[in-house]
Amino acid sequence: MEGPVHILGIAPYESMKTGMARMAEDYPNIRLDVFTGDLQEGVEIVKRNLHNAYDCIISRGGTAEFIRQVTDIPVVEIRLSVYDVLRTIKLAENYSKRYAIVGFPSITGPAHTLCDLLREQIDILTVRSTDEIHTTLARIRDEGYRMVVSDMVTHTIARQMGMDAFLITSGAESLQDAFDRALTLGEGFRRLRQENLFLRRVSREGNGSVVVMDEYGGHHFSIPEEPKGDMLALLRSKLPEIPEGGVLRFYHSEQGELYNITGQPVNMGWTRYYLFHCFQAKIPLRSYKMGVRSYNSGECEHLLSSSFYAVSGAMGELEGAASTLAATRRSVMVLGETGTGKEQIARYLYLHSPLRNHPLVVVDCELANDKTWDFLLNHYNSPLNDRDVTVYFQHLEAIPDDRGAELLAMILDTDLLRRERLIFSCVCGPRGEVPEVGGRYALRLGCTKLELPRLRERRDEIPSLASLYLGSLNLEMGKQISGFEPRAMELLRQFDWPYNYTQFRQVLQSLVAMTGSAYISGWAVAELLSQERSAPCAQTRAGESSADGGTLEEIVRSAIRQTLAECGGNQSAAARRLNISRTTLWRHLNQGGEGKD
Repeated sequence: MEGPVHILGIAPYESMKTGMARMAEDYPNIRLDVFTGDLQEGVEIVKRNLHNAYDCIISRGGTAEFIRQVTDIPVVEIRLSVYDVLRTIKLAENYSKRYAIVGFPSITGPAHTLCDLLREQIDILTVRSTDEIHTTLARIRDEGYRMVVSDMVTHTIARQMGMDAFLITSGAESLQDAFDRALTLGEGFRRLRQENLFLRRVSREGNGSVVVMDEYGGHHFSIPEEPKGDMLALLRSKLPEIPEGGVLRFYHSEQGELYNITGQPVNMGWTRYYLFHCFQAKIPLRSYKMGVRSYNSGECEHLLSSSFYAVSGAMGELEGAASTLAATRRSVMVLGETGTGKEQIARYLYLHSPLRNHPLVVVDCELANDKTWDFLLNHYNSPLNDRDVTVYFQHLEAIPDDRGAELLAMILDTDLLRRERLIFSCVCGPRGEVPEVGGRYALRLGCTKLELPRLRERRDEIPSLASLYLGSLNLEMGKQISGFEPRAMELLRQFDWPYNYTQFRQVLQSLVAMTGSAYISGWAVAELLSQERSAPCAQTRAGESSADGGTLEEIVRSAIRQTLAECGGNQSAAARRLNISRTTLWRHLNQGGEGKD
């Protein structure tokens, strides 16, 4: 073992401090720091010196007991031998008045043994706290006792109360016994601590972690640190899946990283624990087949719960129908315009189904290439050859005609509907037109259709959706926005939202990011919706004007005119109220021929 064992000594009285220092000179492999302090004073000395990384602590009696409560470092108690007690009793024999032995169990235990051997009739009283010492001494003083044989703290209190006292001191043989035990314990503790630090350092320098749980899912131990709540909940949910005497392997993605996780049972004595090794995967977080991705229930729960759909309550009355449908194994055709939440509905159906403990495989028909389709339709390792897997075909309208016919034939010929749960989704037209491939699949496979409402059909719910999501964005962005100005909410409610909840979410995110005041202004909403309307990707139906009776530019000018009127024509005051510059206000008015100097 390299280097001496580092020991902290806490002596209840000064002469013991001297004795401990002398004893340490006989142990060249011990480095001793010794202080004088009894009970709580000794505890405070230990607290102040924990940073010194001691391998062991030596103390005596009640002080040793108190120290054990504040540290994990081994505490060696200087045992009082019968010789220590006998020496003090012999001194007390010359005392002519009535006396008792009073002290903590470390004192009174050997005293009882000695008195039984010698057949001495001496009153022995055990105390366990400072308050009990005061009470006991006061009582026996009233009963005629004038002297006590005791430990250090009782000795001090007795003298303060006007009683005589003999202190039981520890002899050299007791100190030597304590140092021998401290050396053995200290070496073992230092070795364990160094191994622990080494393992933690190795774990930190790698990209892996170790988590140990008990059989009830309680967190028992982890290196290098306790995992976050989502990871702990995931590991806890996997406990029933770990095979007896075997290993469970699965993947989990979190914060853009993919983790390869193994779980296995470990018995420690009569107790069963579960050991998880979590290593950051070396492959990038994307499918090795373009357009195909596998999720577990933990990943889906995270994606759904953190989505706009869940945070804002956008599912609404659809939740009841989706929950009922999820409990079956029927294939489902989810229909809706772009941005209506088809992918979140697919996740909801999977998470509330009997197959949630098996993977969800998502096939994006818009991204899949020929190699992807060859893998899905012809490879022995294709998820379509599995059992009890949920497969979600996203953007079915984008599947090539030949692949669409091939996939449909494969589903029918291999009786896939009995082996797996299939979910499809199609993007419908602005008037609800279902793509031809979607109608054909729904008819041939007997799919239950689930039509998702457009946001513009839920105008009256927009204030509620916006407020709920605003609360989430305040938390995410560290904002304290209280709500929307009435004009702002009305503009949101009247907008056509061609890209539905996706567009609505992006607009709200931009508004919160740009707003520095307590309320989102009508001006800010009008300006942003004007950009949405004119953006190349925002193709609204031709000839449609806003539900307000004019274009968005006209709405903006109307808001400016109204504010100008309220400000008595003062453009500077109107610009301040709208939270825009005077130049921007003038530019919009000038586009309508109303600009003034």
